[in-house]
Amino acid sequence: MLEQIIKVKHDEMEQFSMPKDEKVTNVSFIESLCNPTHELSLIAEVKKASPSKGIINANFDPVEVAKAYEKAGADAISVLTDESFFMGSNAFLTEVKKHVSLPVLRKDFIIDTRQIEESKRIGADAILLIVRALGAEKTKEFYEYASKLGLECLVEVHSKEELETLLAHFTPAIIGVNNRNLATFETSTKQTHSLSKHIPQSSLMVSESGISTYEDIKDVKSAGAKAVLVGEALMRDGTYEKGIRRLFGETVHGKA
Repeated sequence: MLEQIIKVKHDEMEQFSMPKDEKVTNVSFIESLCNPTHELSLIAEVKKASPSKGIINANFDPVEVAKAYEKAGADAISVLTDESFFMGSNAFLTEVKKHVSLPVLRKDFIIDTRQIEESKRIGADAILLIVRALGAEKTKEFYEYASKLGLECLVEVHSKEELETLLAHFTPAIIGVNNRNLATFETSTKQTHSLSKHIPQSSLMVSESGISTYEDIKDVKSAGAKAVLVGEALMRDGTYEKGIRRLFGETVHGKA
């Protein structure tokens, strides 16, 4: 699936045009993640659909979702901007950025430096770089270019081999462990446990995918995760504030 997505992304880049510059004030992604509101920092995702699950929430307002996330104590917002596979939009991110004070991560498949400048222009504070899609050398190149533009990066790995190759080139400030098996699309937090042993203490570790319960939160925290990225579990819920409180066990303990 990732190979198919990347192929389509290359095709899309042939029709690429640079958007206007929204000239927003950037907010530090990593500083927000270092000061969690809840037990772990939460990157709450605005996500309409996915290739594996289809449409998750058809009738949603990205701005209202993001505002609800912020009210419930999310530490950052992730916005899917890929159109072909996730039914996202650059406009979703731009509008969300205008209405929340939290840092906003652009979740997309970055394969070209023009997309990095595009991310800056549409209002992103941070971008996702996927080592599987780029390779370690290009990930480093893109990371450094993003830094020059004032963007931070969540660098995502799926395996020990990817992580080792990445760390042989450089050590990102934020490393995301994707718990999804790209061959089967199944998720398991065992992936976070497995890779956490090899992630430097200097990097903030984010556990991504397959997190939907308070037990999952406690599990990845025990593995050393400092933050989680959660989308589907919150988007399916439809009551976004309650979804976040439930995710952190707050309703269980009588806090909501």
